[in-house]
Amino acid sequence: MVTRRVSPFPAMSGVKRRLTNPFCRTGGYLGLAILAVLQVSLTAGRADAASSEGCEGGGFTVLGRSQNATIPASALGTSFRVQGKYAQFDVDSATLGIRNFTLTGAPNPLDITGGVPTPVFASKLPDHRGLSLTSSLTVEIKETEIEIGRTGRDLSMKIQAKDCATGGIFQMEAEREDGTPTLFTHVLAEGTTPQLKAFYFDNRNFRKREGDEVPYKEITVIVPARVNFGNNFSRKFVGRDSPQVATRRAEPGCVNLIATRFPDPATVRHCGGVSRWDVASGGRMGQVMGEDAVEVAPSATDCVKKCQAQNRVRGRSTVLGFPFPVDPADQLKPRSPPQQQSGAAQTVATNP
Repeated sequence: MVTRRVSPFPAMSGVKRRLTNPFCRTGGYLGLAILAVLQVSLTAGRADAASSEGCEGGGFTVLGRSQNATIPASALGTSFRVQGKYAQFDVDSATLGIRNFTLTGAPNPLDITGGVPTPVFASKLPDHRGLSLTSSLTVEIKETEIEIGRTGRDLSMKIQAKDCATGGIFQMEAEREDGTPTLFTHVLAEGTTPQLKAFYFDNRNFRKREGDEVPYKEITVIVPARVNFGNNFSRKFVGRDSPQVATRRAEPGCVNLIATRFPDPATVRHCGGVSRWDVASGGRMGQVMGEDAVEVAPSATDCVKKCQAQNRVRGRSTVLGFPFPVDPADQLKPRSPPQQQSGAAQTVATNP
């Protein structure tokens, strides 16, 4: 167990929105979603805590630009590449969903890949339910950070990324005029070799300490269960879906019985290669890599508009790590949810 200090990802200026703040609405679907998210133990979505050492020499280019730009819709094509030194991904122009998120394996003292290009996600796709993005692409680049955004009728979408070898390096958010949540589907990469195939797993190090109190600044926090993703190649490669004002859908076709320190096993309804999230309008889904993905810290405060550093987790946290290789019994199965029948009810996960 390691105790360390983490630092926040600096807030960027942000893509200017023309939509109203859905948090100002009273009652309704969003209010129920927010109440639901408060009931689950999830670390907040954030793109922070990537140290300057892990970002050395990093920086993104997109469509030949390495500075702030406004790119006409006619110049985007159906997709485009965001290229960094440590991370790269392809973006669907019409939705700002992403594909082929890869850590490049570029040399860095904090590298977690083992020095090889490592596919992480095959895709992270939002379901805009008939809405589309039609505006120019706004690009803001500041040192190792990039923010891109587009709007359409009753919809805006934003991606933030940080070109670092580890830490909170990616987040995306959608905001809808009707204030309803957006379904994000995350699909882990199959990998270029069997060892590089990414998979979700129930972190045994957290199960061994589940329910314990550990220090956090001047207080203590309770160790929850934890789902991470990893592979069978690098003992340092570990990550986590990091939600803020979002709830994961429990998958009835992916039921795993996980041994715990208590008499009864835990039932984890989570697939091995897919996770699906209902994200509140203005909420966000983040991606955290390395030590930050296996720390114990309080959840960030709920925030859907102009979020500042105080809305993110900061300060001293306890790092529990993860076992390598991961025991097959803790690797979640099956890899994908069975084809769901039309009209079947969705449930909210009560596990991480």
